[in-house]
Amino acid sequence: MKQVMIDVSRCLGCKSCELACAVVHSESKSLIGSVFEKKKPKKRVCVETGDKITFPLQCRHCEDARCIDACMSGAMFRDAETQTVQVNPDRCVGCWMCVMVCPFGAISQQREENTVIKCDRCVNEDVPACVQACPTKAIKFIEIDAFSRDKRNQYLINFRFAEEGK
Repeated sequence: MKQVMIDVSRCLGCKSCELACAVVHSESKSLIGSVFEKKKPKKRVCVETGDKITFPLQCRHCEDARCIDACMSGAMFRDAETQTVQVNPDRCVGCWMCVMVCPFGAISQQREENTVIKCDRCVNEDVPACVQACPTKAIKFIEIDAFSRDKRNQYLINFRFAEEGK
């Protein structure tokens, strides 16, 4: 199964992924249209900036999802078809247990609706919007084994260039 994977060395912190996420979850599905919507669309990915690093963070759809276990109302669930962790806002009671147990901080409050919001991996799209919008290809929708192989190959290339430069 493909996962959204991040190459942190390529992330510029441009927040194109945040914008694309909000737009794809808007009623109009367009940038201009979403600006004029009564209910403003919300992003489900957050670009975090730390010590010399930027990182787009979204739900990891964990195999052993603590948020599902912590959800007393059954609002958090694993979709049987896509195997992604989803939230049913109609069942959410706003207890924030999922927010507290998520090890990545990938679940956010929607105070005005008394629900939570998180990445749904754009289940109605072939490729998540954040992946499509990333200008540097820091965000990839790829099999984990392929991502690991690419990282190993990049390490070997960098090692070779370092050896040639000595």
